[in-house]
Amino acid sequence: MANYIDGFVLPIPKNHLEEYRSVAETVAEIWKEHGALAYFEYVGEDLKLEGTRSFPEAVGANDNEAIVFGWVVFDSKEMRDLANERVVNDPRMTDLIAALTNPSRLVFDASRMVYGGFEPLVKSSER
Repeated sequence: MANYIDGFVLPIPKNHLEEYRSVAETVAEIWKEHGALAYFEYVGEDLKLEGTRSFPEAVGANDNEAIVFGWVVFDSKEMRDLANERVVNDPRMTDLIAALTNPSRLVFDASRMVYGGFEPLVKSSER
């Protein structure tokens, strides 16, 4: 099995969700320029299952926050590491992060994001 993914979950204030979407669309293109095969972000809609811990609980979200779940697909962990290095040094990312983390109207709080890199365990393609 090939591929490697970075996965993440984060809360976004609902009143800033469209602004976040606009930035995320640009971020997706930057990631792909630097080696990502695909970039996905989804907004939570059905987040509770009895007997389990929910995403909102995991990130300490309140009723005024939406949960975003995303992942970035790479050919390999090595390509992911190279892309991460390139993205961090891309000046466009500095401006985008600054716009989301302005203390006067915080859209994105990295301390509440859950993140990790994942190698394949089971892979089943669409029909």
